[in-house]
Amino acid sequence: MPQIDPGTESDEVSPKGIPIRSISRALKIIQIINRAGSISMMEIARKSELPYPSACRIVQTLVHEGMIEREPARKNYRPAPPVQSLSYGYQDENELVRLARPFIVELTNQLGWPVSIVTRVGNQMILRDSTHALTSLTFASYYPGYSLPIAYSADGKAFLAALPQDELDLIAKNLGPRQPTPGDPNCLLDPLEDLTEIREQGYAIVERVPHTITPGRTSCISMPLFRQGRVIGAVTIAYFATTLNRDSARESLLQPLKDTQQKINEVLAVATA
Repeated sequence: MPQIDPGTESDEVSPKGIPIRSISRALKIIQIINRAGSISMMEIARKSELPYPSACRIVQTLVHEGMIEREPARKNYRPAPPVQSLSYGYQDENELVRLARPFIVELTNQLGWPVSIVTRVGNQMILRDSTHALTSLTFASYYPGYSLPIAYSADGKAFLAALPQDELDLIAKNLGPRQPTPGDPNCLLDPLEDLTEIREQGYAIVERVPHTITPGRTSCISMPLFRQGRVIGAVTIAYFATTLNRDSARESLLQPLKDTQQKINEVLAVATA
């Protein structure tokens, strides 16, 4: 019986249910590219902690399958539209995007700032739709699949604050430790300590969000979305941190966001009835 080196590519099948490494690596790279929006091959290899040749082979396979594409103007890779096929089957999210789209476009046309629809997957908030492509008031483009940590983003906090206490307690137990981020004003010892206030006021603001393509340059205000009395996602406005502080954001953005939240909740209720 030949001996197989556990560090080689041939070690892909295990009788004990150990994951197939090439698939795990490909999924990790898709997540990295989705999160970055646009990223170089060198950065993909670094972030995936894979040897450059291995990362390159996986990237070329994903390009061949149409999941990602190379930008024509530079040597960066970005998500391709077919990658959204990986989310087919999540009918609730698809319907949420379809119903909310006209209202977030309307809000961006009114305010100028990009608006997003996000839902929860595990301990992440996942971008489902946004209007970043419709406005110049953004530092970067964001694609469906981009993720943010649930306890440290405005949409995540708005979502968590709207959960029943028993569900919130369960999530809190499984958040895991978080390493402090230098210069992050939102790096709380307890990231959930402000949820009571958020629940009472009905919205969350996080300033200078560190977990974006341009860390610290944008702030967000977010409100939860409901279907049949249960929170299913959040609607979020992103704005330049140097343009609006917390008070001015509350004054100029909160009421339009509330109006949009109400419109989306109303169409969700009709669609469910």
